[in-house]
Amino acid sequence: MRTFQPFLLPADSAPEPWSVGDLTAHIKALFEDEPELQDVRVRGELSNVSRPASGHIYFTLKDGGAQIKCAMWRSSVARLGAYRPRDGDAVTARGRVSVYERDGAYQLYVEHLETTGAGDLFVEFERLKQKLQTEGLFENERKRTLPQFPRVLGVVTSATAAAFQDILNVLRRRFPMIHVVLAATLVQGADAPAQIVRAIARLNGLAEPPGVILIARGGGSLEELWAFNDERVVRAVAASRVPTVSGVGHEVDFTLTDFAADVRAPTPSAAAELITPDSSELQQWVDGAGLRLDALMLAQVADARKHLDSLQRAMRALSPAQQLANQTLRVKELNGRLQRAMASDVQVRRAHVQALLGRLEALSPRATLARGYAIVSKLDGAVVRAADEVAPDERLHVRLAHGEFDVMRAG
Repeated sequence: MRTFQPFLLPADSAPEPWSVGDLTAHIKALFEDEPELQDVRVRGELSNVSRPASGHIYFTLKDGGAQIKCAMWRSSVARLGAYRPRDGDAVTARGRVSVYERDGAYQLYVEHLETTGAGDLFVEFERLKQKLQTEGLFENERKRTLPQFPRVLGVVTSATAAAFQDILNVLRRRFPMIHVVLAATLVQGADAPAQIVRAIARLNGLAEPPGVILIARGGGSLEELWAFNDERVVRAVAASRVPTVSGVGHEVDFTLTDFAADVRAPTPSAAAELITPDSSELQQWVDGAGLRLDALMLAQVADARKHLDSLQRAMRALSPAQQLANQTLRVKELNGRLQRAMASDVQVRRAHVQALLGRLEALSPRATLARGYAIVSKLDGAVVRAADEVAPDERLHVRLAHGEFDVMRAG
């Protein structure tokens, strides 16, 4: 029996394989060799408009059935004048189609862009925004302050979304003690609005509702974020009994949910930071408060000790023993003053007596006799003051400063 044998072409008859780069370059050449693709005008609606620091603009041009990625270099952007492309604008783009080799994707390189009005979604966005704003759903007076230290955080997002993991990473870093309750839901597509509404209702209906509800989703095009512009979702956010934070999209993305929520955050991660305090900063504050409390207690103890010392001094000053000691000191002081006064008075009186004695001594007969005078008296002691008081041959007594003798007046 003959066995089946596959037929193999000789090895040298197989064509050389293309490299990825060669194949992509060949496809690019096919695009660029087609004249009709080198100057095309395409109308559609802008989506995913991005303006990096380079000055170029990247966006998607779409209609109801298809989309094409577009790039507009800085030199072409400069010719736009005051016009700034934004999501939802209806435009006509003129440029050339080519292949971006790095991604292996074809795209439209736009050289001129003119707006033809707003796209359907943008028009619907503005219509609904005006309606809800007129009803007062976006008024600042309705906004509530978030709790400073929430114990439970309710999150409305997809369980598998990168945004949810970003939120958890921020919470672990900043406030790991918070408890997270996830109300999982779709965040994109036709079924998403109803699920988001039910998720908000479930969190509000818990026996112990969370302190804050975070509605989150990563960035995307206007279509991808449209669930958060749905009127049912916006009304559910506005009607929530629990304060709400909207962390939908990136910084440049705005949805009607942002306007209805109590707080709008530019990203889901930023929302997690707005909701929670930084535990490290709290620890520093607690440590600082402890130091301030210690210093305050020490100061109060020192003040109390000073007051106690003052009271003790007052008690000692008012005690009978202290009063007696004070009076004893007073008596001693007065006695000393009396002794000094008496001694001074004695000295004054002694000086006065000495002065009187001096004057008396100056007026005494002895002082007169000491100057060479004599006292002549009769024998009966009468002092002779005149010569006619003495009879002839009458005996007289003469007293000198030193000694005395008798004499007789000659007849």
